[in-house]
Amino acid sequence: MTFVDNIIAWYSAHMNYASITALMAVESSFIPFPSEVVIPPAAFVAGQPESVLCATGNYTVDVLIIVLFGTLGAMIGAIINYGLSVWLGRLIIYKFADSKVGHMCLLSSEKLEKAEAYFREKGNVSTFIGRFIPGIRQLISIPAGLSRMHFGAFLWWTFLGAFIWNCILAALGYVAAGQMDRIKEYSHELSVAILVLFGLVVVYFVVKRFVFKKAKS
Repeated sequence: MTFVDNIIAWYSAHMNYASITALMAVESSFIPFPSEVVIPPAAFVAGQPESVLCATGNYTVDVLIIVLFGTLGAMIGAIINYGLSVWLGRLIIYKFADSKVGHMCLLSSEKLEKAEAYFREKGNVSTFIGRFIPGIRQLISIPAGLSRMHFGAFLWWTFLGAFIWNCILAALGYVAAGQMDRIKEYSHELSVAILVLFGLVVVYFVVKRFVFKKAKS
């Protein structure tokens, strides 16, 4: 079993608000861990009356509580990245990214440069948009800290992005909890729909990057 597999096994046996917050803090820091294995299973389990996550007996409210605790964890992890970047500075952050420990955390100077370039291109709002982009999500707080982004603005955009992202993840668990039979029945159609949606997103970014830029030039 890999490190992530061990954490998932532990989480399955200790699923509560504290573990949700802790793992989402890890996911939002520089340590690679997928949020997809934290929020959706919790939202699914909240529909089971014997679960500690079934706190109020109202499934929608219980899922919202999970989202809020997950968002709190994401905020903690993002603040850690932001604070370390402000405190240590660019030189040490980049040296750490290229160290053995940094590589174990799947970091590299190239990834940090990509995150910084994205931050420079999009500005402060990148701390919101970046929460939805794989490979950028965990790192976007670092260039925010390196650039000394206003902390209040950083907290607001991070909260908004993390909250919406966690709502999307919770919705997957929410739907799975109530519609598992239907999901199995239409699994092929759902797969096709996801592929079509992904294709449309790819086409949009290709057109935006090449066609629009040529038109401007």
